[in-house]
Amino acid sequence: MPLAKADRKSINTLLDIMAALRDPKSGCPWDIKQDFKSITPYTIEEAFEVAEAIELGDMEALCDELGDLLLQVIFHSQMAKELGHFSFEHVIEAISTKMIRRHPHVFGEPHERGIEPEKGFWENIKDTEKAHKTKGLLDDVPVALPALKRAQKLQKKAARVGFDWPDTAGVMDKISEELAEVTQAIKSDNRQHMAEEIGDLLFSVVNLARHLDIDAEHSLRSANHKFCNRFKHMEETVNQSGKQMQQLDLDELEQLWQQAKKDT
Repeated sequence: MPLAKADRKSINTLLDIMAALRDPKSGCPWDIKQDFKSITPYTIEEAFEVAEAIELGDMEALCDELGDLLLQVIFHSQMAKELGHFSFEHVIEAISTKMIRRHPHVFGEPHERGIEPEKGFWENIKDTEKAHKTKGLLDDVPVALPALKRAQKLQKKAARVGFDWPDTAGVMDKISEELAEVTQAIKSDNRQHMAEEIGDLLFSVVNLARHLDIDAEHSLRSANHKFCNRFKHMEETVNQSGKQMQQLDLDELEQLWQQAKKDT
């Protein structure tokens, strides 16, 4: 049956579409020339677009973006199949096996089911799974994660062996210390030194978020969204006045900003 007439609700149809796109003789030139590294940025981008649809509460967009993300999984699986590494079926088998193994209180023996997992349960299972793959405690935290997310995961890992402040007071002191070091770096007029100290400051702020059980990545994304809404409000106000943003001085812009904070 031609793919154009195949069941579009079937995962097999999507697998066949990707195989056709990658066909060396009749496929799409762009799809054919891709590899794992060239596709990775798109995979990351699609994951963020899923997150954005969720934040906006846009279910229609979420359905569409989840499809785009699924296509990325299938794209990688097709390339791996062509190279003889694994297929999409192996991906499904691996995640199914993992989920069953990680949930003995749901899928385990009768005496294991219904038992509330104790604190550290998930981490201990993951450590057992990855013991043969990693050399150090932090080695399995992906480098490709967004920087804030990775910082929080690194800190959480280190905290599990006691390398952590006992409370937020120590973290707040560390933030003050790092801020003072940023000030000194600015005075030195050494850009590399400034960048390093700002990185340390950001890392400490992430640490504070972790201690308060706040997702630093989500918190900053929310702040970005809030800033965009308020700035857009400023632009609309200025446009209604017949002026342009660059015609206003800093005091006028600050007044608009304060008004935007009240209105949004």
